Amino acid sequence: MSVTCTRRALLSLPALAFAAPRTKMTIHLSPGSIGVKADQRQALAYAAQYGYEAIDANAGFLSGLDQSQLAGLLGEMKAKGIAWGTAGLSVDFRTTEDNFIRTLGAFPAQCAALQRAGATRVCTWISPASDELPYLANLRVHARRLRECARIAGDHGCRVGLEYVGPKTSWTARRFPFVHSMRHMKELIAEIGVGHVGFVLDSWHWYTANETVADLKTLKSWDIVSVDLNDAPTGRARDEQKDSERALPMETGVIDLAAFLNTLNELGCDAPVRCEPFSARLRALPPEQALSETITAMKKAFDLIR
Repeated sequence: MSVTCTRRALLSLPALAFAAPRTKMTIHLSPGSIGVKADQRQALAYAAQYGYEAIDANAGFLSGLDQSQLAGLLGEMKAKGIAWGTAGLSVDFRTTEDNFIRTLGAFPAQCAALQRAGATRVCTWISPASDELPYLANLRVHARRLRECARIAGDHGCRVGLEYVGPKTSWTARRFPFVHSMRHMKELIAEIGVGHVGFVLDSWHWYTANETVADLKTLKSWDIVSVDLNDAPTGRARDEQKDSERALPMETGVIDLAAFLNTLNELGCDAPVRCEPFSARLRALPPEQALSETITAMKKAFDLIR
């Protein structure tokens, strides 16, 4: 066929065939968050089989691969259309100084393994209360320790995402409340003072922190390193919600996921989006059923994106 004929044939196809994706966000499989046990290779197989678009990066596994093995893994991911989601921040910054220093020592090698594999997002959560430290003292300790983590991660091309924990039942469970809202997290990120630190933004914590679309609109795409998507149980007031009892996206309709996702999409968010429902029912299912129910719920939620 001539070039002219090829061009005419392409132009005659429906416009839908060339439409840009509705979103830059990807559906991220984090097996442990739905009660499924899977190593790096099994997670890749599951993602391809069930239609997920990204997977966790396991720094320990990746560090054990030689160049040929890594190339094979990355080639398989590319062939199956699977990208990296996030890696966990393995440093113990929540307890003693000795534990922090000890675990920080292994972090550069872990980040180097992630960099070699092309994984660029490292994420963790912040405990919303303390029995020992008042807010400002706790803020300084967290900022100093996380600043060290962020510098190491940044030296290896990684951004760091931090998640606040929103439920009132969580931040009132100890003597001193700590970071438990978007406003508080902005204070912590500012105190850390490193440009590649941002949010793990969870619809559950956004809801339980009594936040709105207006709060989301104060962020830029770069601020959002990762996203968690969950719904909330019915029959329970917002301030009575328990962090360990959530629901799959769209399962109850308690959380306005349409507003949440569409606002992030309008911001140009390109983060991986995982489900972390802490559902006892889901965890009791066979892996295949848990994976199937989760991807169905995630795709139903993504269908809300206009």
